[in-house]
Amino acid sequence: MGTENPNPRNYPLRPAATPFASPQSSTPFASQQSSMPFASQRSSTPFLSSGPVVGSEAPVFRPGPPAASNFQAPPFSGRPLVGTEAPAFRPPPSSRPSEVVRPPPPPSSGGPPTSGFQSFPNPPMPSAGQVPPPHISLTGRPVIAPPTRPPPGPASIFSQPQPPLVSMGSPPQSLKTGQPNPNIPPPADQHFSAPRPSSQPSSPPTGTSYAAGRGIYPGYANMQPNSVSQDPPMQPASFQLQQGGYGPPLQSASFPLQQGGYAPRAPPTSLLAQQRGYAPIPPVSTPSGIYPGNQFQQHGIAPPVAAQQGLAEDFSSLSLGSIPGSFDAGLDITALPRPLDGDVEPKSFSDMYQMNCKSRFLRLTTSGIPNSQSLASRWHLPIGTVVCPLAETPPGEEVPIVNFATGIIRCRRCRTYVNPYVTFTDNGRKWRCNICSLLNDVPSDYFAQVDASGRRVDLDQRPELIKGSVEFIAPAEYMVRPPMPPLYFFLIDVSISAVKSGMLEVMAQTIRSCLDNLPGSTRTQICFITYDSTIHFYNMKSSLPQPQMMVISDLDDVFVPLPDDLLVNLSESRSVVEAFLDSLPSMFQENMNVESAFGPALKAAFLVMSQLGGKLLIFQNTLPSLGAGHLKLRGDDIRIYGTDKEHTIRLPEDSFYKQMAADFTKYQIAVNVYAFSDKYTDIASLGTLAKYTGGQVYYYPNFQASIHKDKLKHELSRDLTRETAWEAVMRIRCGKGVRFTSYHGNFMLRSTDLLALPAVDCDKAYAAQLSLEETLLTTPTVYFQVALLYTSSSGERRIRVHTAAAPVVADLGEMYRLADTGAMISLLSRLAIEKTLSSKLEEARNAIQHRIVKALREYRNLYAVQHRLSGRMIYPESLKFLPLYGLALCKSLPLRGGYSDVQLDERSAAAYTMMALPVKSLLELLYPNLVRVDEYLVKVSLLHSCFLCWSMIWYVSYLLPMSPQTEEFDIKKRLPLTVESLDTRGLYIFDDGFRFVVWFGKALSPDITKNLVGEYFATDFSKVSLSQRDNYLSRKIMEILNQYRKSDPSYFQLCHLVRQGDQPREGFFLLTSLVEDQTGGANGYADWMSLLYRQVQQNA
Repeated sequence: MGTENPNPRNYPLRPAATPFASPQSSTPFASQQSSMPFASQRSSTPFLSSGPVVGSEAPVFRPGPPAASNFQAPPFSGRPLVGTEAPAFRPPPSSRPSEVVRPPPPPSSGGPPTSGFQSFPNPPMPSAGQVPPPHISLTGRPVIAPPTRPPPGPASIFSQPQPPLVSMGSPPQSLKTGQPNPNIPPPADQHFSAPRPSSQPSSPPTGTSYAAGRGIYPGYANMQPNSVSQDPPMQPASFQLQQGGYGPPLQSASFPLQQGGYAPRAPPTSLLAQQRGYAPIPPVSTPSGIYPGNQFQQHGIAPPVAAQQGLAEDFSSLSLGSIPGSFDAGLDITALPRPLDGDVEPKSFSDMYQMNCKSRFLRLTTSGIPNSQSLASRWHLPIGTVVCPLAETPPGEEVPIVNFATGIIRCRRCRTYVNPYVTFTDNGRKWRCNICSLLNDVPSDYFAQVDASGRRVDLDQRPELIKGSVEFIAPAEYMVRPPMPPLYFFLIDVSISAVKSGMLEVMAQTIRSCLDNLPGSTRTQICFITYDSTIHFYNMKSSLPQPQMMVISDLDDVFVPLPDDLLVNLSESRSVVEAFLDSLPSMFQENMNVESAFGPALKAAFLVMSQLGGKLLIFQNTLPSLGAGHLKLRGDDIRIYGTDKEHTIRLPEDSFYKQMAADFTKYQIAVNVYAFSDKYTDIASLGTLAKYTGGQVYYYPNFQASIHKDKLKHELSRDLTRETAWEAVMRIRCGKGVRFTSYHGNFMLRSTDLLALPAVDCDKAYAAQLSLEETLLTTPTVYFQVALLYTSSSGERRIRVHTAAAPVVADLGEMYRLADTGAMISLLSRLAIEKTLSSKLEEARNAIQHRIVKALREYRNLYAVQHRLSGRMIYPESLKFLPLYGLALCKSLPLRGGYSDVQLDERSAAAYTMMALPVKSLLELLYPNLVRVDEYLVKVSLLHSCFLCWSMIWYVSYLLPMSPQTEEFDIKKRLPLTVESLDTRGLYIFDDGFRFVVWFGKALSPDITKNLVGEYFATDFSKVSLSQRDNYLSRKIMEILNQYRKSDPSYFQLCHLVRQGDQPREGFFLLTSLVEDQTGGANGYADWMSLLYRQVQQNA
């Protein structure tokens, strides 16, 4: 989070050489690992669906050793290897060995499948040197044989063949046994679609990625049109023998991409690898829709009603059978689901109810609300919502502003604001509240006729009745005092460390450059206080030519001199403020004071701000040492880790700061803390000020102006200039039978459901947990309404309202189908971080693991009896990334490891930051972007080189397609976060939203390195910064970095250069962030999935 210390105490030099660890692990979950049960389990009934399905794994029964195979797969290297193993049991040969057994004819009542039937000829058995001809499955797709592996060698880290991940979509309509509702559209995954194009392999083959560059970029292969080195094309395999019978279709390399995985093209397979076991078609349940297919909702008509829902069928399956006689988990690491597309917001939330607010404002962990407490008890994941009330909107989607002349229309009983889901009755003279069902009178000036369907005739002129998000102009009755002006108060540490690090100069320059862009125009107020061992006030009255300094040395009885002249109007005292900022760095240039009277200075700031409120920005460089609130150098004690007192070091040491935060909130003062230090400053205590006032913590460890200047300048500028909602309160209302029981984020809870937020902006999000009040819900729909009452920077009192509806479901499978992974992880992360404040880190990590295991076990119980998927780990399609995000959360800074893994201040700062992050930013932090850029740089350089002929330009463009108009780099082309994705010849960018890591492979062309870093290409990269140089490659890579920064401007990603093998720098900045690898004793992705599988199986 922020910037990091590149020299931690301990670090494992490299992650484990293989992502598969033995069951005896040093992870915190090692006590729950048992011997691998996979060899003793068998899936006799693979699941039939519209997606391809792999055959069953190796059975235990082995009457005799399998016959040796004479068929060898062609060796290949330079890419991940995928394959399947031969089963241990093979049935006796048929009387006609050359004939492929046909599948049994389908029942006549079932109807033809979606794609129609194909006949199955009897081809001869292919020989060792032949590629079997293609055959067509019942779904109309060619049956592709799974790829195989070559003998183990240095080209692969896998010691055993691995089965691919299986996508289990919904079955064809013709195979469903129930009668479908004609008004219900089929789910999107029931329609067959073309497979996604294969992602680029981590180690590109010679001749396809490096175009005609020999002599220009050494190390890149020379390519000629007539001698292009290509991979063997992927060939369809013959109809698979599944123990003498038919098996469902199996898709090839593009298939894992449907699960978010990453896989290269596969070579032809041997015959033995195609011989699998027979599995009959399992019975399939029929889901019924929960909303009409029409989706159009008219005003005055209730939203769609949730009907009884059958077993949801949108799920995926992962084969985890182990190889007999080995410790390999039988898991293909390249086929595991990965969120390579980033945060994909679920469409079901807006598709079911088109008048819902956008998911950027409100997201539910599941859009299916359980209809009973018994059903909710079977849902082991949290039910709740994540709200970002002021989220930024793209152009053209701004929230409409409504101004009622005589007052805002609200329900008399529950105070719900009028919204698209209210209904009008009695010819438009009354309206029924959708939250409490009370009939309310329609004011005369709001009256309009309704048509036969109950739709108001003026509906198109009423945004509040057709939009899920709207902003009301509040009348005077919503004000307890006149709207406050935007107020910025700067509390600045001027001790020796602040001066020597350059922080003081950078901060002063940044504030001065932002004066013209501060919100509020002529209403903006400003004030400054500096402190070391004394407190310095500044008179900035507009009539003065220069500011006057007043020093208070009595720290026990702090008072405010000239209270009327300290807080000034910026437009009136602009020249005095600019003079102060220009002279501030030189004013304390010779200051040698090392003390910090932070507590007394904080009291002084409160005395000045208490009349109006506003935003307090604290710049702290040293541990508070004098006066009230002074802190001890308690530091990080290794002896208390693993004991019951471990959590105490993450709690505020002194209650002074929490009490001050309560006083600040009462008087509408928000606090943002900027912490700079290379030593312990007790962020756990200082961050309390931001936590309870709706603020933020910005942490810059070991700040040096020469390195961190741009980061501080960007983040401080955004903090000062972004649109802010002042003196705000927020309440979330919900329908009958449900209520919000707990709230999580940075705020002060004023009452049971009212959140006090002195300042809110677009970078803040809040989470809340939901529970059922009644034993059984009788309403078909539950409504939610978020109301944020605030003062705008222009002085208007406004109410931003977001309304959403969600169906009530009676089936657990529907709750899983409508789940939202992003909202789920956002709420789980807040719960886990709060748990670290009362428990050990290991207990917080175990709590995440246990929730995931219980959820997957409960979901498995929905299918295990009916479909007998005993040899597979199944999970809902909507939550296929939940295990990976759970692993990433356990490896995040607030929860990772123990004493030697993360410094205490860094851990606390990361926890405060994650508690306030919106969903998209949090998911990017947990699973960052990793992209390869050297191929793009080579291409654009060749395209713009005047020495290339037009034919070569055409040829390079053909091999590496790119838009000739924009020539922009595709920042969405992400790679899995594993060391296997890093090619020694490549240049990679790692981005987690807070920092960039540019990784230079050892075999990267020296010309590229020299173009990017200049004459420092052979020196230590810790002393080199990446800046734009006078060459095309340098300009292009800076454009790529700026693309990432513009996509999410909340924080500034400081760039760190890392050369392959440069330890401990490489490990600290990059290798520990590759969450899929084993690092620091924590599980890798494959081991984590195997661990979850074993625990799911225990009581399934």
